[in-house]
Amino acid sequence: MSNVSSSSAGPLAGVRVIEFSGIGPGPFACMLLSDLGAEVIRVDRPGARLGDRLDIVGRGRKTVLLDLKNADHKTQVMDLLAQADVLVEGFRPGVMERLGFGPDAVAERNPKLVYGRMTGWGQEGPLAQAAGHDINYVAISGALAAIGEKDRSSVPPLNLVGDYGGGSLYLVVGLLAAVLEARSSGRGQVVDAAICDGVVSLMTLFQTQRLRGTYQEMRGTNMLDGGAPYYRAYETADGRQVSVGAIEPKFFDLLCEKLGVPEELRKAQNDRSRWPEMADTLAQIFCMRTQAEWCELLEGSDACFAPVLTLSEAAQHPHLRARSVFEELDGVMHTAPAPRFSRTPARIQWAAPKQAVAVSDVLEHWSRQS
Repeated sequence: MSNVSSSSAGPLAGVRVIEFSGIGPGPFACMLLSDLGAEVIRVDRPGARLGDRLDIVGRGRKTVLLDLKNADHKTQVMDLLAQADVLVEGFRPGVMERLGFGPDAVAERNPKLVYGRMTGWGQEGPLAQAAGHDINYVAISGALAAIGEKDRSSVPPLNLVGDYGGGSLYLVVGLLAAVLEARSSGRGQVVDAAICDGVVSLMTLFQTQRLRGTYQEMRGTNMLDGGAPYYRAYETADGRQVSVGAIEPKFFDLLCEKLGVPEELRKAQNDRSRWPEMADTLAQIFCMRTQAEWCELLEGSDACFAPVLTLSEAAQHPHLRARSVFEELDGVMHTAPAPRFSRTPARIQWAAPKQAVAVSDVLEHWSRQS
């Protein structure tokens, strides 16, 4: 009897994904695919650590332990790929080819398979074989130079802009598009998802503003980078912070009304010469009350306000609790699947695997589904 099961009814139910174990954007992309209902089988090395219930990113897939240099194990991997819809790998260019699992070799067994390649620099170009991490890909793409305070060093935006924004999300979009196309053409294709490409794409708005002359290439001087006094975070009386994003004039007017901002400054919202004065005024006002007091006055209004919360505090915020943005599973607070579907809801299939499964069990399970 097979110990492999699949009970998801999400929008990707029936889609089979083979994930070659890695770090960073590949695993996060496969978590998203699993949350959407795909059946993800992760190929990991013998001796890999399993059973970490705190590994939220590793949730929702089954794991097989195989040595990619072992001939028998390589045959088992190819047997899995022969019946899969998607392959996800995050090695340096050429590694999969040397292992015998390059796109051409896999296509001979399964011409419909969509082959997802997740790298920082891409499959070609002068830097393709160089090591790197999120901060490097964000740096070369122009995003890092735009993030941070004026006259200070750039601030790495965690790994959200590079690994997850320009990497995982673009990989998922590419995979879904290619799977959809393969259903009509009967042919798979390679999805070359490079983080540097994705981040450049994410910066499209700011490239547009630069071309129009409305964006200054200096940190902390523009509307969305903390330069505008109506779009930034301020310290409160208790040493906490609150955020305001009152871009539209009517929202800015309301914010000023509730804060008691002098009338002459209310009319100077987009007068950059008065931004320092306006920022100082708002800073002085926000320092007069605690974060909780500002929440009582501003939260839920059109002043475009929210408290700046820590990761642990976010799980307790009334709005996020009402929307069940966090879910408890096996005693661990997980981030809930997103986005939401009215008919085929996404869900966490299960926690990170406690033990590996046999390839034969996976294949038996798939044969019963056919």
